[in-house]
Amino acid sequence: MVIGFFVRAGLVVGAVYYSKKSGVWGTPEETEKIYNDIKETLRPHAKELEKKLPFEIPALPQTGEARFLVKHYYNEGVKKTFHFIEMLPCYTGQLLYKAKTEFDKFAQPPSPTTEK
Repeated sequence: MVIGFFVRAGLVVGAVYYSKKSGVWGTPEETEKIYNDIKETLRPHAKELEKKLPFEIPALPQTGEARFLVKHYYNEGVKKTFHFIEMLPCYTGQLLYKAKTEFDKFAQPPSPTTEK
């Protein structure tokens, strides 16, 4: 559980670092330029992939839609983070209770088994 938390936290920190280095957190004009560059870079690959797939790939969202989605998912992430922080004492209590129960089980002497 702790290792998984550190792995996820590391991925988030890495993503934020990379996005900051790429200029995503700059001015809106810089962010829009990066988005358009990514869209132009992916367009030839998408065209080639469309030929191979039996279904139609939907168009990339417009800049305004992308902004809305980024804001929405950012806000959802912030809400989930604060919910986790709010529930952390409860989660810690549950973890300690489970640990105590397991240690109590280990403290019990083994029950005698009947041989046949």
